[in-house]
Amino acid sequence: MSTEEKLSALSQLIAFAKTGKAIKSVEYDFLVLIANQIGVSKNEFDELLNNPVPHINLQTESERIVQFHRLLLLMNVDKEIESSELERIHQLGLKMGLNIQAIDKTLEIMHQFKNNNIPPEVLLNIFKTYYN
Repeated sequence: MSTEEKLSALSQLIAFAKTGKAIKSVEYDFLVLIANQIGVSKNEFDELLNNPVPHINLQTESERIVQFHRLLLLMNVDKEIESSELERIHQLGLKMGLNIQAIDKTLEIMHQFKNNNIPPEVLLNIFKTYYN
């Protein structure tokens, strides 16, 4: 991922965390971990909190699936899932160009896993099943 794509992906996650409320400390900590994983400094991340960058569509489907997984993990990090979050994550998946059946299946079965955290290999298998 380019630097612009990384910052855009983080901005998308921040916007999701801020939807209708302030970012909880557990969400903030999770987002900082993601920033660290993708090579974005804490200072750059903190700047994004107040100054988001424009959205850039991730180029490859695998990058979009990874971003969708990050959104799922973020949604579940506080162990509270609101129906509005489910709808929003569904819409974000569609905007990313992901397969609607794979999105629906993921949201349907994620509840079968501890803390609703669907393992990456299960998520990838779902998307492989519905690959066009």
